[in-house]
Amino acid sequence: MKSTEVQKYEKLKFSEMMGLSPWRERFRQAMIALRGEEDVPPSRFGLSSLRQLRPRYGIPLWLGKQPVHRKVLLTNLWNHTQTPIEDGWSVKKTQVKDFRGRRLTYDSHNGTDFSIPIGTRVLTAAPGEVVSVMSEFNRGGLKVFIDHGEGLMTCYAHLARNLVQVGDRVTRGQVIALSGYSGLDSLVTFPFGVPHVHFNTWLNNESIDPFAFQGETSMWRGGGLPQPWDGEEEKDEVPFTPSHYNEDVLREVIEACKTPSVREHLLAIEDLSLRAAQTIIQMNYYPTRFPKKYNLYDKTYLRSPRMDLPFSREDFDGVAFVDEL
Repeated sequence: MKSTEVQKYEKLKFSEMMGLSPWRERFRQAMIALRGEEDVPPSRFGLSSLRQLRPRYGIPLWLGKQPVHRKVLLTNLWNHTQTPIEDGWSVKKTQVKDFRGRRLTYDSHNGTDFSIPIGTRVLTAAPGEVVSVMSEFNRGGLKVFIDHGEGLMTCYAHLARNLVQVGDRVTRGQVIALSGYSGLDSLVTFPFGVPHVHFNTWLNNESIDPFAFQGETSMWRGGGLPQPWDGEEEKDEVPFTPSHYNEDVLREVIEACKTPSVREHLLAIEDLSLRAAQTIIQMNYYPTRFPKKYNLYDKTYLRSPRMDLPFSREDFDGVAFVDEL
């Protein structure tokens, strides 16, 4: 039986799936990726980038089908040997290593790609508050950002439709969006590119791999592979408490921003939490605009198993690494 959210898939337009509107703004943003702009170097592509094309999986996912029954496909993992971001965002495969010591990633990949059929319900990985919803054709299309407290923020990118707004408090497993493949990546690789949700995990304002790497603590509840949300309320669930920020450090970071327009935008945000969240987003999506990284939180928080797979047990049983199929 279809849920209300799944039924909405039937109303998604192709332009919504790819995030093509408004087209003039999308063209301008696409040029940022191709040519660069102030304090943002152009992206880097090469023949090795063609390894991102997986028509065996991409075409069925575009058609709303699961190529591997009830499995979320892991098609790119966090790269532990990233190339310098000052050289530009690279989708080449020149120096890559995922948490298993294998090559299921690319140079600048700083997240986890969950490949699922277009129109799939996307859930929040943990309780939190929506701190931003934005669409940038050059960097991930439509995105939802959620603060989970204690220095943890997640981002869900390449969405087709957001179902939450800034300020919404969300419970674990709440539906926040319908998946798509919005952004320049989709336009360039269609129909052989693989639709996915690019999932960022940021702790203490640092991009991290949620999987355990070389003795680290996994960020997934249970400590192993991420498990779908099963709808069961946890008796020991810690209530969400918004993150606390160091206002003095935040001011220092914003004043050091190299891009005047971004600096003015951040300074104009009156709410401290939203100003801090937007600064964290800018520092992670456009790090070359800042001289160095800072921890904007009140203290340094440790890794702990806090997240679930951002999809429902009704739709999936678990995950599968595409290089092991």
